[in-house]
Amino acid sequence: MIQIEIDEGSGFCFGVTTAIKKAEEELAKGEKLYCLGDIVHNGMECERLREMGLITINHEEMRQLHNAKVLLRAHGEPPETYELARQNNIEIIDATCPVVLKLQKRIKEQYDENNDAQIVIFGKKGHAEVLGLVGQTHSNAIVIESSDEVTKLDFTRDIYLYSQTTKSLDEFRRIIDYIQTHISPDATFQSFDTICRSVANRMPNISQFAAKHDLILFVCGRKSSNGKVLYNECLRVNPNSHLVEDPQEIEPHWLEGIQSVGICGATSTPRWLMEQCRDAILNMQ
Repeated sequence: MIQIEIDEGSGFCFGVTTAIKKAEEELAKGEKLYCLGDIVHNGMECERLREMGLITINHEEMRQLHNAKVLLRAHGEPPETYELARQNNIEIIDATCPVVLKLQKRIKEQYDENNDAQIVIFGKKGHAEVLGLVGQTHSNAIVIESSDEVTKLDFTRDIYLYSQTTKSLDEFRRIIDYIQTHISPDATFQSFDTICRSVANRMPNISQFAAKHDLILFVCGRKSSNGKVLYNECLRVNPNSHLVEDPQEIEPHWLEGIQSVGICGATSTPRWLMEQCRDAILNMQ
């Protein structure tokens, strides 16, 4: 029999758990509830909530809404979204993660204090959280996706560096090192480590977990930015790692000659989905 272990450290982070709980509470009242964007980057969980009545909309569809109730997910939104809600008499159920809210506030305060400086955000362009952060600066913040892009900054001007909450701590430090060695003596550079520790701490934990097993199944939606980072770490430690979105993607031949399987996932992966993958493996034996 193959030994199967589900990683205790994997699964929803605090922000996602809170957003889903708020959605379930509102839906239990029997009222119509809209969600601006996928509540979580996991298709199976989105489908479960859709069956409960949650209606996912985009920003364009929200502009057409009036006198409705809209949930904002953990990623957060720019100020324009709140203004639109006010104009259209939309009640906001705000499930923005407290870590993200704090970061938005810091960026807004920094921009208001010195809008001539370069506000730099290490993050994924177009990601919902990043759009909410950039919105605090009237879209003037500079987004860099990797340490390779740091060269495009103007090192003769002040730089204030922040990070999307789910980015790699190691790469963030590489960006800091580069700026510190290139910044003009006449310019100010400050960096703010705004990476969520409940996510950052998963990296060393998942490394240890991946090393323990013959085969790793990393369960997550392919849209998950945090999932990509964690899966790549699994792959680095254990080349016999596979990313699956659901149990149907598990290939029986992966299990040949395998004695132990580790199942883990992203901050957007529900526990019940990892359990379904475990059950699918048990049924293959």
